[in-house]
Amino acid sequence: MVLLRFRIIKNMIVAPQYRQMHLLKNSAYVNGEWVKASSNVVFAVKNPADDSVIAEVPDMDAADAKNAVDTAAAAFETWRWTTAKERSRVLRKWFDLCEENSEELAKVITAESGKPLAESRGEISYGNSFLEWFADTARHINGEIIPSPWPTKQILLTRQPLGVVSVITPWNFPYAMITRKVGALMAAGCTCVVKPSEDTPLAALAAAELAEQAGVPKGIFNVITTSRKNAASVGKVLCEDHAVRCISFTGSTGVGRILYGLAANGIKKVALELGGNAPFIVFPSADIEYALDQAMLAKFRNNGQACVGANRFFIHEDVYDKFVKGMKNRISQKCVLGHGTQEGVTCGPLINLKQVKIVSKLVEDAISQGAKVLVGGKVRKELGANFYESTLLVNVKPSMSVFSEEVFGPVVSCVKFNTEEEVLKMANSTRSGLASYVFTKDLGQAFRMSSKLEFGMVAINDGILSAAEPAFGGIKESGIGREGSKHGAEEYTELKYTLMSGLDK
Repeated sequence: MVLLRFRIIKNMIVAPQYRQMHLLKNSAYVNGEWVKASSNVVFAVKNPADDSVIAEVPDMDAADAKNAVDTAAAAFETWRWTTAKERSRVLRKWFDLCEENSEELAKVITAESGKPLAESRGEISYGNSFLEWFADTARHINGEIIPSPWPTKQILLTRQPLGVVSVITPWNFPYAMITRKVGALMAAGCTCVVKPSEDTPLAALAAAELAEQAGVPKGIFNVITTSRKNAASVGKVLCEDHAVRCISFTGSTGVGRILYGLAANGIKKVALELGGNAPFIVFPSADIEYALDQAMLAKFRNNGQACVGANRFFIHEDVYDKFVKGMKNRISQKCVLGHGTQEGVTCGPLINLKQVKIVSKLVEDAISQGAKVLVGGKVRKELGANFYESTLLVNVKPSMSVFSEEVFGPVVSCVKFNTEEEVLKMANSTRSGLASYVFTKDLGQAFRMSSKLEFGMVAINDGILSAAEPAFGGIKESGIGREGSKHGAEEYTELKYTLMSGLDK
């Protein structure tokens, strides 16, 4: 039946290897209906591993975005008054269906993002954890009763949903970034319009299919797809329409800055999770072999294309040579480039040729200024245009772009340090402030680093810090607000103060 469905769609292009994906959708999802763009124009979604066309999806414009916002606004008038118990029940059913369809969801992610299937499965597990978490959290978004200074008055603080939320998500975690936001806002009683990345819209549509099956009411969760050509005009609507009360965005700091400016026109709330430049700091007391294993996780998750990925590796001079040697060996042995569906592959392609050029330029600039490549450092053209080798750089200096900019690729940049003060100065010398990693067995040192590192998240002796339970987010130019935890749901509420007076009458 799936094969037949694809064949009868006019001008639909689907490679044979994708025809059995039953969650693969080629329509946008608005008001509980699968719809085309008003212009009937479509654009191709390609697999970055080989540039094969997976599917064609609607290229929606500003008018389509406006319609989706109006739909979400109308649905909000009903959804906001549902009980927390009912919202919890809906989210729980959506979670259950996503769990049941984990493997099919993972296949969609691997197809459109190129990441190895094992990593896609990990993303689905991670993404589903947010639906499960917010299904529980929905019933615990509490207000306060404050002791009154007046004997005949009572002070109440209640949390109420903001309204329509515009959700704009990136390509690197196309499923988890949606469930993390949508689960939270639905738990709070909000509705949304989701605009996934033009590179990876299929995971969002697959999630919408399962939301529909789970009984998520019409108009609560809307997904519109658009190409780069229409992205700016659609984004303008999603940021400036009067019905939108919050913009939730994960992506680059540059784009976040633009969206923040647009939101200012309507004094709208923003939840921004932006770029990072994470330090990975190793002190002499650390278990070096363990730190190396964690470094591989912190750096090469999604082939370095993660906002919390370790970017600058600060290694104490006493253990620098040992760490660098160990890292070189691990990269050579464990970083296997290839198509995400192939057995044994651990690193897929970068998302597109633009990203390949950015990473290549950063490495070449570093080499021109004296950095040395110990392993990797070039495009593997025999595998495909988007495959960049896992790379280890030494002799990296703070003046180099690879040090000051977020690489978003499989490049380890090693820097030697001597004292705590020195490494703190270098680590904090960035306008980003998302994630950081510290390896030490000195308890006092661990607490000092946690206190003095200017980052929203600090992982002590661990290379993976993301989960549904903690508050995820950054400081400085890495964003505003928090995702996950109870705070993630509270981001989509506003506090109302009610004074109950005349209680003695």
